[in-house]
Amino acid sequence: MTESMPHDFARRLRLAMTDAEQRLWYHLRGRRFMGTKFRRQMPLGKYIVDFVCLEQRLVLELDGGQHAEQTGADQDRDAWLRARGFRVLRFWNNEVMENLPGVLAMIARELGAPE
Repeated sequence: MTESMPHDFARRLRLAMTDAEQRLWYHLRGRRFMGTKFRRQMPLGKYIVDFVCLEQRLVLELDGGQHAEQTGADQDRDAWLRARGFRVLRFWNNEVMENLPGVLAMIARELGAPE
């Protein structure tokens, strides 16, 4: 695997975001959310994370139905990220689509917003 392959794959993922990813990204992009810079579909090690705030070491992962069958892989990924100082929040796609204010509130709490 060449050095640029993860970046090329991440670029393709950015072009093919799910509806839930697009909906959340609208609120995270351009420092719209609490003035915090998020990146999308970013390679970290051998993984590509859905969203990451590097300054806060916070990773946001959106999971569709396929993740119900790959919990072991997700646990390994989360453990790898945590071992490198990242906090990981996971949301189901339907949570983003049906309860976006609740998802944003959880992210705000993790970023240290006052209650």
